[in-house]
Parts: sequence; C-alpha cells; structure tokens
Amino acid sequence: MAGRIKATQMRGAMKSNKTLIQLITSNLSLKRDLKRVINNADGFEVITDEDSSRTDLIIFELSSDTDKDFQFLRSLLETGKATEIFLTAKEPTPKLLMQAIKIGAKEFFSLPIKDEEVIQALNNFKEQKNKLNDKHPTKTGKIINIIGSKGGVGTTTVAVNLAVSLLKKKRAESVALVDMNMLFGEIPLFLSIKPKHHWGDITQNVDRLDATFLTNIMTKHSSGVHVLPSPSYLNGHPAATPQVMDRLIELMRKMYDAIIIDGGQSLTGTSLRSIELSNHVLLVSLLSLPCLSNTTKLMKSFKTMGLYRQDKLHLVINRYLKKSEISLQDAEHAINNKIFWTIPNDYKASIDAINQGKPLVQVSAKSPVSRNFEGLADALIPQEEKSKKRRWKLFKR
Repeated sequence: MAGRIKATQMRGAMKSNKTLIQLITSNLSLKRDLKRVINNADGFEVITDEDSSRTDLIIFELSSDTDKDFQFLRSLLETGKATEIFLTAKEPTPKLLMQAIKIGAKEFFSLPIKDEEVIQALNNFKEQKNKLNDKHPTKTGKIINIIGSKGGVGTTTVAVNLAVSLLKKKRAESVALVDMNMLFGEIPLFLSIKPKHHWGDITQNVDRLDATFLTNIMTKHSSGVHVLPSPSYLNGHPAATPQVMDRLIELMRKMYDAIIIDGGQSLTGTSLRSIELSNHVLLVSLLSLPCLSNTTKLMKSFKTMGLYRQDKLHLVINRYLKKSEISLQDAEHAINNKIFWTIPNDYKASIDAINQGKPLVQVSAKSPVSRNFEGLADALIPQEEKSKKRRWKLFKR
C-alpha cells in the first residue's frame, strides 16, 4: 500500500513539472495529430477533458459560430481558467486573426496543422514562461498583517497606505497587497482600480498556483503595488482554507519583499493561519472604550491560542488626538500592553484620499498622516535591515 502511494506521489510530481495542455475540438483527427506532436515534445503533456485541475495552455478549434467561441474564450481568460490560448481554424480570415489578437491568443494554426509550426509555438510558449518565472528570483518577503479590534477602525486605510509607503521609502522593492476581507473588500475603491481577478480565482484553481498564474491574477496599481482583492459579490467560489493560505504565502514570500494583508476583523481558520505565518501583526484600535475592550479580548485570545509574541504583535492607535478623553497611558494600562504606533486623526486628508481613490501620498504627500505612514514603514523595515539584504544579494552574485 505504501509503495502504491509513493508511486502515485512520484507520478504527480513528474506531471506537475510538465506544461499541461487541454485540447478543445470536436475534430477527432485534429485532436489525434495534436496529441502526437505535443506528447513527442519535451516537457509537455495533453490532459484529458475530465482532468481540468490544472491547465497551462488551451488549444481551441474555432467552429462556424465564431462569435460564440470568442465569448466563451473571453470567459475562460477572465475567470482565470485559462492563461494562454492557441487557436486553429480551417480558414483564418483577417477578421478572425484580429479577434484572436484582441482576446490575447498567442498563436493561430491553419488547418491542416504543420508539425514544425506547433513545435515552434510550444517552444516559444515554454521560453516565455521560463522568462516570466526568472523575473521572480527567490526572495524572503516579510508578511505584515493588519487586523482590527472592531469594524470601522481603518484597517484598509492602514494597509493601503503602508503598502504604498514601503515602496516610496524604498523599504521594499516589490510589495503585494492582499485583501482578506473575503466578501466586499474595499481595496479596489481605495486605489480606484477595476481588477479582473480576485481571491476566488485562486481557490477555484489552486492546483495551478505558481509564479506565472499569480502574476496574471494580481492587479498592478500606478504606485507599483500589486493587489489581490477579495470577491466583490457572492459567486459560489470555494472558500479559502488554511492550506490555500500556506501555499499562497509561501509563493508570495519568494516573489515580493513585503506582503501586506488587510485582515479586517475576520478571525476564521484561514485568517488565524495568516496571522500565525506573519512576521508582524498590527492590531488597529481607537481610543474608545468599545475598541479597547475588544483589543483586550483579542490579546487574551491570541495568548490562549499561542499566537501572541511581543516582538510580533504591535498595537496601533488610529485617528489619534492628543486631547482625547482617554490618554495613551490609560489605554496601555487598560490593555496591559505598550502601544507601538499612533496615527494622527487627519480627517480631511484621509477622506479626500478615499473619495478620490488614491493613497495619501498621491493626494497630500506633506500632510502629517502621510508622513506618519512613511515613519511606520521605517519602523517595520528599518534601513539597516534593507542594507543587510542588499549586501547579501551582492555577496551571492
């Protein structure tokens, strides 16, 4: 039994190293010819119609109803079920070729197919894929998790502006921003972006999760931050699990210098796992009795679950006013913990940034709250720590 399990695992590992191709055609002769060429090529394998767990490339034969075909292909690309598509047709007219270019098809084969054209296209595809993966040298990215003591304390504001500040202050050369508010996350609104993909595309296609797939899923903001939003509506996608979080964070650590997670107020098994994997956890609160009471309960819960570490869990007071009825000393005494950082209450700058869908540095770079986020970036990833990383990279070269 153990031998069978080991053999199965070895076959699965060998399969995962190959580029998997799905053929969509009703032409049995064409399917047979394509299979022959692909299976004889190095590093490629044709999967069965039933095995759709992971597909790197789809080769699709256009039918007489090309409008319907292109609509179907667009849906595959938009949902992340396909990242690359090759097309074939009996008569590749200029109109068909133009439509193919518009949807992003990389190759178009005339029928009957020519073996050397297919092989050349496959080799080009493999070369481009390798180049893309080479652009992501192994890093050891830091995970910074932002969670709230209760709803409305500003975790998304902190996450968005910290991510942008890390890039601006050059504390990180590459930054990812992940929305763990699994339903109706607001990061796209705060950055005025319209992502084509979201968390659900990963949970639905977790077997395809690699650097290439994740790069296609992420949305790049003008600041340089790469965003992975949450689903914007109820869509029936599988829920994220702690196992998915393990795979995602492991991959992101290798691709980005810093990964900022907007954890909101969610305390599911998945969000608890993301806290466990984080280098820093910022627990955001306000100087109000309800928030401080919740903060105390959360701290106690984290200690009970073994998630508390003084050098990892940092208390942050948002919308801080020096003349608040509750002082910082009162708050520290109430929660029996030191406060790591305070973010000033700059209502005008903050609300202007939110309403314009821009980070604070793009709306009011010299405002106290904008400079405060730059200071927070310095505190979490100090200059000397970044210098050590740079020296280590030079030493390795």
